[in-house]
Amino acid sequence: MPERYASPQDAEDAFYDAIDERNASRLRGVWEDSADIACLLPMQPLLLGDQVHQAWAPLFGGNFHLDIEVTHIRWVMAGDLAIHYLEERVSVPGRPAQPPVLATNIYRQGPEGWRLILHQNSPAPPPPGTPAGIPPGLMPGLEG
Repeated sequence: MPERYASPQDAEDAFYDAIDERNASRLRGVWEDSADIACLLPMQPLLLGDQVHQAWAPLFGGNFHLDIEVTHIRWVMAGDLAIHYLEERVSVPGRPAQPPVLATNIYRQGPEGWRLILHQNSPAPPPPGTPAGIPPGLMPGLEG
């Protein structure tokens, strides 16, 4: 039986812990058992229902490991829904550092406690003063 999460934060902690521990069954238990769940990652198609679980499965095979540092930006509670806006700094040991991504996690409270129903992320915007679409350092004369 999946763990019961008393708060959206408990479910969120379990989500990122499951990724860190490479624990597929724990990750699956964080998600609501519903065809309504969705995952939307950059340059990927929208995943719904069981497609979400299938897409996360390769993360737990082989020697691949993600380290995700999470910074909370804002939380919104609205009845049985909670929306968490975050910044994720994702790193893979042995690979160059990547820019942060912004994420939205939406949780719903049901009979089994709080469960994740949406995980979405996108690249963070460039630092202030960087012209849109131009990576820092590419055009030194334009940087402020």
